[in-house]
Amino acid sequence: MKKLCMALALSLSMVVPAVADDYPSRPVTWVVPFAAGGITDLTSRMLAELLTEKLGQSVIVENKPGAGGLVGTKEGATAPADGYTVLYGSSGPLGIQPALDPSKLTYDPVNDFDYIHGITASPQIIVASTNMPFNTIAELVAYAKENPGALNFGSPGNGTAQHLGGELLMKAADIDMVHVPYKAGANQMIDLSSGVIDLSFEYASVVAPYVEEGKMKVIGTTGTARSTKFPDAETVVEAGYPDAVNVGWTIVAVPAGTPDEIKQKLDGALNEVMSDERIAEMLEKNAQGRLEGVNSTNGREFVASEIEKYKGVVGAAE
Repeated sequence: MKKLCMALALSLSMVVPAVADDYPSRPVTWVVPFAAGGITDLTSRMLAELLTEKLGQSVIVENKPGAGGLVGTKEGATAPADGYTVLYGSSGPLGIQPALDPSKLTYDPVNDFDYIHGITASPQIIVASTNMPFNTIAELVAYAKENPGALNFGSPGNGTAQHLGGELLMKAADIDMVHVPYKAGANQMIDLSSGVIDLSFEYASVVAPYVEEGKMKVIGTTGTARSTKFPDAETVVEAGYPDAVNVGWTIVAVPAGTPDEIKQKLDGALNEVMSDERIAEMLEKNAQGRLEGVNSTNGREFVASEIEKYKGVVGAAE
């Protein structure tokens, strides 16, 4: 019996590396927890196409929208830990929603995933109506301090990254502004361009057409580095408010427990993909940066720290 057990253990120890060495031997499902057509989806399709070239097997995008990304993210968490289901995760369902209302989650954003590689980082651009008497973050803060509660800012809804961008600046700068939630992001842009509302914290690709037409002006960015789209706009860090940094991010993840050899193959392929000029061109076109320094060794710590950051403004966001 002892010899039989030793033989069985030896055979099992040989199976896992063999499976990992053969990975992938069939198509890989790439789960995107949002509908087709948005920037997240378009970026993920480019990544999947390049990964197909690197891995030698089809990487098939499956859009699983619903509940602000919670549906697809759950699928990524509960799939078999064999490397054949990969989640294109994002800050909404992995960072913001766990801070706003963890009771809605059916997965653990920290412990149910093994994080492989950070992909994109997209700060918001702080834009203002052209009739506002300030042009920088410092001037905005000074005006808000002199006129508490007089300024308002729009967003696509309560609890969105754009909403929390405003809340973070208010907390960091100790100012008071009124949040105006909209049901659709396009509506707040129309109202801002016509002077109905004062400010917005939106993504560069959204505000660019309005700025180029002179319908709103750029005040700054919530990133740690200046926007390639608006290089003259100072960051909240430069303005002295590092706690107001707010970046929408994406990250590749697999179910917790996926074999290390498989994760290493995915990480290696993603490293090559992220160096491809086609990715660089897409990121520049969409005014997105890279989520640098986030990988399999610190991915869980990064997600946990983002949740804690957003918990700090949950009271104001509700």
